[in-house]
Amino acid sequence: MDKFDKTNQEFEAAVAECRQLFEHKLHDYRASWRILRPQSLTDQLFIKAKRIRQLEVTGCSLVGEGIRPEFIGLVNYGIVGLIQLERGFADTVDITNDEAMLLYNKYATEALQLMKRKNHDYDEAWRGMRVSSYTDLILTKIERVKEMEDLALKGDSAKVSEGIDANYMDIINYSVFALIKLKTEN
Repeated sequence: MDKFDKTNQEFEAAVAECRQLFEHKLHDYRASWRILRPQSLTDQLFIKAKRIRQLEVTGCSLVGEGIRPEFIGLVNYGIVGLIQLERGFADTVDITNDEAMLLYNKYATEALQLMKRKNHDYDEAWRGMRVSSYTDLILTKIERVKEMEDLALKGDSAKVSEGIDANYMDIINYSVFALIKLKTEN
């Protein structure tokens, strides 16, 4: 087994952990996230990333939840973002749990395949990075998404950006890196 095979297994295990939580929340809440407009979803990603950064900086959690669950949330909301880009937002829950899981699996698979390709091309550079760098890069991606959304609201568009979907993919991938590092470093 080469290093990429081991890493691919770690990627798949991290995404499977996120998928399981998503499925459990779907059971409890259905696809209530379907009502989120793009800006609200971006703000939800922002809240989670800011909380991670605050915990990294202060080391203090008054609600007793750690960093790892927030990275899982970033993966899942990143996938929700991709679904919302494809489907648009709704005024009510308009898909079944089975349909939501099919969409989740579609985008989780796309993100996983991208992660594997990039990992090969970058020769596992992410392993040499600090988790706090992933957090900062995620916050940067969220700021970029906010700017693109603001441009769109003004009837303008980005000139050189890869697009909101590419930023969601990067948020997912950096979050998976963090999940792996947090698991292996503890």
